[in-house]
Amino acid sequence: MDDRASLDFGKVVINAVAGLLVLSYALPYVYLVSTSLKPAADVQQIPPSFFPNRVSFENFGTVIATAGLPEAFLNSTIVAILTTLLSLLIAVPAAYVSVLYRRRITILFLLFALVTRMVPAVSLGVPLFQIMKMLGLLDTTVGLVLAHTSTAVPLALLLMAAFFEGVPKELEEAARIDGCTRFGAFIRIVLPLMPSGLAITALFSFIASWNEFLFALLLTSQKAKTAPILIAEFNSVYGLAWGPMTAAAVLYSLPVILVTLVLQKQIIGGLTFGAVKG
Repeated sequence: MDDRASLDFGKVVINAVAGLLVLSYALPYVYLVSTSLKPAADVQQIPPSFFPNRVSFENFGTVIATAGLPEAFLNSTIVAILTTLLSLLIAVPAAYVSVLYRRRITILFLLFALVTRMVPAVSLGVPLFQIMKMLGLLDTTVGLVLAHTSTAVPLALLLMAAFFEGVPKELEEAARIDGCTRFGAFIRIVLPLMPSGLAITALFSFIASWNEFLFALLLTSQKAKTAPILIAEFNSVYGLAWGPMTAAAVLYSLPVILVTLVLQKQIIGGLTFGAVKG
């Protein structure tokens, strides 16, 4: 009985700590949603209230009526999808070769990818601006996709390399014996085992592009402006228009939440991938 009681108490403590962590992460978003539902007069009241005294959707009406917002949301969607596809196209085969064919050069390649993740994005802003200017890609979707891909590929490469570590090399060898080429074994045997890894990598690449602000600020002005830039430009005669800004932020967060919910089964499977290996 004592062991069972101590085990139950341990579960309660773990659940309580997990609940506090979830609450600490969720609280800012709850306040964001709460602020977006406040009438304009209540948004900047002093002292501020956490929950709205009266639920109002006027901030969302203001956001929907904002000129340029649909185009900015569309630009963000196109850039994020293209960045995700391009990142996967580059990172998946590169990660597979780096993991399966261990050489000094491939180890250095993965190490280089890790180092690039440590470089502050702000230090890359000026060089990227100059490169895009020389190529004539300023304020274009292509230029922004390339900039986002340059930061998303190292992350995608490291994630996929971790997943490929759990794939036995004998699978490819068996496929080769049966007549498959290396590329055929990769496409027909290995990739079908990676739905969770691909889903997680795609999600993180999508989020990295969807939330990116600095490069979008430096490389776009009008035509390719994304939603984060437009959200930051909400102003009123009193300063920042917090009501419409929070409403736009809530709308902007919905696609990522929906994508995460759609891919939750693959994400959970990916988090436990290899947990019982051996």
